[in-house]
Amino acid sequence: MASKQILVVDDEVGIRELLSEILFDEGYQVHLAENAAQARAFRNEREPDMVLLDIWMPDTDGVTLLKEWVEQDLLTMPVVMMSGHGTIETAVEATRIGAVDFLEKPIALQKLLSTIAKAIKEGAHKPQVQHTEAQSQKITLDIDGRIQHFSLPLDLPLREAREHFDALYFDYHLRKEAGNVMRVAEKVGLERTHLYRKLKQLGIKFLKKGGENESQ
Repeated sequence: MASKQILVVDDEVGIRELLSEILFDEGYQVHLAENAAQARAFRNEREPDMVLLDIWMPDTDGVTLLKEWVEQDLLTMPVVMMSGHGTIETAVEATRIGAVDFLEKPIALQKLLSTIAKAIKEGAHKPQVQHTEAQSQKITLDIDGRIQHFSLPLDLPLREAREHFDALYFDYHLRKEAGNVMRVAEKVGLERTHLYRKLKQLGIKFLKKGGENESQ
């Protein structure tokens, strides 16, 4: 069986070299990118089994690159974010967008290896789907950003079917606006207080002003 391929994206040469040595010793094929431009070029040509993506990089940060991959239907592999300045807000935003996990530097060896193994295992069982408008009714996403098959249930009373649609609709817009309820309210044309009430009613997690998660 061919060894799994991991793309490491980090602007610090020492981090790239250290991760490369560790992962190579563990039997992985390792590819390195020192910025978002190199990572883009690699992903446009190949699909790794997973990506270790640094958040704080010059020019384009990791969260922005993650959003690009989502918008371009290129987030078909698990991505684990890395940061030496990790915050709860950043971790929540990254996982809402589509990252499967978050590692804070300095990264403990066992934590690194267990997170990678878990991400690759889950990624191998994840359906490979393209985000096209024609398929959108059979895709939206779980709260951690992993892709799941979903079909809107039509054999339900109208009210129940509407609740399913509302949950998908608001979850989609929350992801698109990185959990910012104020921007979502403006986008969908709802008063913010009403939107908060609706999200709680549907059991959808969202960020309060201080960055803390809230759900019904």
